[in-house]
Amino acid sequence: MQPDKAAASERSLLGSLRPYLEKESLAAFFLGVSSGFPYAMIAATLTTRLAQDGIEKSTITAFSLAFLVYNFKWMWAWIVDAVKLPLLGRLGHRVSWMLVTGVLVIAAVINLALADPAQDIVWMATSAVLVGAAGATFDIVIDAYRIETLRPYQLGVGSGMSQYGWRIGAGLAAAVALVVAARSGWQIAYMACALFAFPAMLTALILGEPARHKVEIVRTGIAEKWKSIVVPFTEFFQRSGAFVVLLFILVHKIGDTLANLTLRLLFDDLGYTNDEIAIYDVGVGFWALIIGVFVGGVIYARLGLKKSVLISLVLMAISNLSFAALAAAGHSNIGMAAAIGFENFASGYGGVVVVAYFSALCDLRFTASQYALISAAASIVGRFLTGTTAGTLIESMGYVNFYIMTTIAALPGIVLFWWMMRTGLVDAAMGTAGTERAPED
Repeated sequence: MQPDKAAASERSLLGSLRPYLEKESLAAFFLGVSSGFPYAMIAATLTTRLAQDGIEKSTITAFSLAFLVYNFKWMWAWIVDAVKLPLLGRLGHRVSWMLVTGVLVIAAVINLALADPAQDIVWMATSAVLVGAAGATFDIVIDAYRIETLRPYQLGVGSGMSQYGWRIGAGLAAAVALVVAARSGWQIAYMACALFAFPAMLTALILGEPARHKVEIVRTGIAEKWKSIVVPFTEFFQRSGAFVVLLFILVHKIGDTLANLTLRLLFDDLGYTNDEIAIYDVGVGFWALIIGVFVGGVIYARLGLKKSVLISLVLMAISNLSFAALAAAGHSNIGMAAAIGFENFASGYGGVVVVAYFSALCDLRFTASQYALISAAASIVGRFLTGTTAGTLIESMGYVNFYIMTTIAALPGIVLFWWMMRTGLVDAAMGTAGTERAPED
């Protein structure tokens, strides 16, 4: 019996790992790498750069408003769905857009590298917004390509692999920037990080057009173009419970966004060096994320979408308390490792199940437009509050009370999703991306 049990256990382990090695899942990983790095360039990395240049906290947190560009990407996402690019369009609709937006991101990051906050803070802010705009457009294409490449049964694992890639891309870019900046300056550091755009571009060239990509509307005249803009949104809001789902999307991540966009300020005030941040924030956080993503994929497969999402919301709320504890304890490498470890585990787990849920909400005819709306709405409130009030709140109430406040801010999302589960609205608002198979299936 013992050998049989061991063999069964081995088969079970291999069976759990096999979905992560399918080509669609691997593609999601490389797409995630490129998706994550522009965010890092205007998030924690830029915060550290500005802090080391002596910029005031209120000004630094105001730079998080550059992220709001991501939250308005739904306004031009229809162009990615509707417009076929000349010449490059022969490579495929999604592929051609991947190449063009990748080049735009590289150019924007190099431009940010050349900006000097000490000489012209306004141009620095403008350059950050340009990276945000290019990165947001790159994200539109990446998300549409990922959702249309993955089959319905792969959404959980594929979302997990995308999160692996996103965190690795953001983490490695942040680590490379910190290490290179300490030795060669911030300009060289940002230029080196621009190379992270290539994984997504190469993935699109190798795999070609997604199997589930659909072209719904022939776009020739003004009326047709107007339909390209309006129909993706009217389709979504005609579903049962759509407005409640949108409310959940808006509020579920307020606390998590407020906490994460201010972490580097906490680390800087606690006296952590660039190397310590790279080791504990990036190093420990990376392995915690790896575990969280894997656990998320397993729990998603065993408990299903609804229960796994509810668990992720609770974990994200609790993770904010760990930073309140770190702020109270002061400079502690063990404390930082523990706080970062738990937060990244929760983020990795949540990234799998929440992204899978958001992906399943899309109609395959309007993937780019609808996912852009969903992903933008997911963090707009938190980003706006961070950019307008976070710095002032930290200075007035201190880090401990601030992170306790972010924990309380996460509670409405938990209660609302629980209610959506009880009333059946989670299932009622699902899109075809969560149900329809690829043609060859």
